Amino acid sequence: MAIAFLLVSSPAIAADESVLIKAISVDGAPDGMRAWRIRYWTKDNAGRRKEVTGMVVAPKTTIPRLQRKVIAWTHGTWGIAEKCAPSLSNGFFELTPALGAVRNGYVVVAPDYPGLGSKGAHPYLVGGVTARATLDAIRAAREIPSAAAGRRFAVWGESQGGHAALWTGQRFKAEGQGLELVGVAAGAPPTDLAANFRRASDPNAKVFLLSLSAASWSRYYGVPLNFGRKSTPLIINRLAANCLSTDQTPRFGALLGILTLRRDLKNFDFAATRPWSRFVRSNSTAPLQSVPVLLAQTRDDPLVAASVTRQFARRLCRNKVRVRWIDLPGKDHATTARQSAGPTLTWIDDRFSKKAAPNDCGKI
Repeated sequence: MAIAFLLVSSPAIAADESVLIKAISVDGAPDGMRAWRIRYWTKDNAGRRKEVTGMVVAPKTTIPRLQRKVIAWTHGTWGIAEKCAPSLSNGFFELTPALGAVRNGYVVVAPDYPGLGSKGAHPYLVGGVTARATLDAIRAAREIPSAAAGRRFAVWGESQGGHAALWTGQRFKAEGQGLELVGVAAGAPPTDLAANFRRASDPNAKVFLLSLSAASWSRYYGVPLNFGRKSTPLIINRLAANCLSTDQTPRFGALLGILTLRRDLKNFDFAATRPWSRFVRSNSTAPLQSVPVLLAQTRDDPLVAASVTRQFARRLCRNKVRVRWIDLPGKDHATTARQSAGPTLTWIDDRFSKKAAPNDCGKI
């Protein structure tokens, strides 16, 4: 994936009026599509401006009379190091299920999230700041004239991105000025983080999730890694330096580190230990959605237990949210969005068409 040329540039001093800094045309987009890697402004939880990155993909057609519908694709875990940004990867186009919508006239906006492709600690599973970066990515895309991105959007994410999608819906009323959200779709989303940490059935996946969260939160919140044995912080930080994708097998050193952590942290409850327990609570999702929600989940997901996602779905139902539940067979985690892409994109189409949202609350 090669960067071709600079298309748009907005000076930093104009950030109050414009969030887009640069949009750079990218080679290698699938046929019928054009893509830009964007740099744009967002804000952290202290209100400080931060430069972040992402991708925008649009149809390679004449600019339409009406603005295009938008899907914000919030990606799953690629890692927490700066180099792990999806927009920097040659696998971006292949590993982004939402791009199927571009052939139907949509613009796909794919934020990297803070700290991926940009400086600073990546706030892994930190809900509010990730939601803000997602909303600002849509605003940035709307400043690319030939993308023709409209104000109406749906947000769809998987795994870490499912968490980000739900948080985007959760924060939309407070931070979605100038945009219109039509629906939230989440595949295998972490929701109640304490339950997610405890109920993951794959011990390797469980300790890897703990490692990424601990390394990220240590840097982002400024707290020391002070649990386990003397070697534990070193192993966690080494694991956190790796990027991953669905087509990679973990290296031997990473597997050895995971096995060592499984031994050393066998009786350690991350979600019940301060200060980590505070971050677990504050970044769990709440059932506060103002639009319909779609949840897709494999029955035997080894990382995000289906029982935890079902409990969250029932909480949404109690809050009178219309929930579409897609029950998938098997025990895969990383391909949940790919497996459910067809019905999810149909459901998103219907939200833009203002059809009555289906409601599976009676059978979840």
